[in-house]
Amino acid sequence: MNIPFLGNWRKKRGPAGGVAVFSDSESDREGVAELLSECELLRSQAHQAGVELDDSAASLEALDQLVPRWRDDEESLPWLGNDAGLYLGTVIVRTVPGAVWEIWPGGQPVVRLASGREFDVVAVGHEWAASGAPELSQLYAEVAEA
Repeated sequence: MNIPFLGNWRKKRGPAGGVAVFSDSESDREGVAELLSECELLRSQAHQAGVELDDSAASLEALDQLVPRWRDDEESLPWLGNDAGLYLGTVIVRTVPGAVWEIWPGGQPVVRLASGREFDVVAVGHEWAASGAPELSQLYAEVAEA
């Protein structure tokens, strides 16, 4: 996933060790986190199914229980996968101490834990949208334990 405005952000600040790390200022980190948390398609689908996405682990469990009607729509499947991954990342960043967003040089957002371990949450979101595995709540539980 390429996020165009991040190219301008990197030009101004430069990547740290080849990876753009949002540690320059709290407002930069919060702005990027807010942008990545929008997930409009996923929020719309969840709302239609009666699921509230409140950035909690419980909301990930509720998403895992949805009937995957989106799999019939090949056009929206990649978008929903992106949103699912970004939502998973949002929940991790907001609830796991030390977790932060990073943007790889190609524009791919990932979540880095305090331990240094990184998760390509968008790839996980695509797998979840296409097949239901791994479950979002299962990956969250693994990350929260680390």
